[in-house]
Amino acid sequence: MYPSTGVSAQSTTEWSTGLCDCTKDWSTCCLTCWCPCISFGRMAEVIDKGTTSCVGGGTIYMILCWFAGFQCLYSCMYRSKLRQQYMLPEEPCTDCLVHVCCELCAFCQEYSELKYRGIDPSLGWQQNVAKQNQGVVMPPVGPGEMKR
Repeated sequence: MYPSTGVSAQSTTEWSTGLCDCTKDWSTCCLTCWCPCISFGRMAEVIDKGTTSCVGGGTIYMILCWFAGFQCLYSCMYRSKLRQQYMLPEEPCTDCLVHVCCELCAFCQEYSELKYRGIDPSLGWQQNVAKQNQGVVMPPVGPGEMKR
């Protein structure tokens, strides 16, 4: 279940921002430039629908960055998942090449895409789902009524 976005995944097949539009959202740009592991962790949790925690995704990214230097191979998988979820084009080149050459710009673009679709990565998956379900009211069940 995706949080309500107001934008149908079927209706929009273009990215909401360009790869080099990092400065359109200064808060995302600054977070990504100074703490990419945090912005990546937040996105990973939302893209994986809560199966990956923000801390877990960010920690793996940070360890790969510090000790192996190929964190972009890990992060490009999440760009692919995001593209598949919203049927976005693989542009301007392959996901891995985007992350190898412009990883921080890719993070800004992906983070902004989630925000554009009504998902706030800073809230995490559970809070985004709760926010979506806030207006949903379940009918009351009286005592002795049949339950399934």
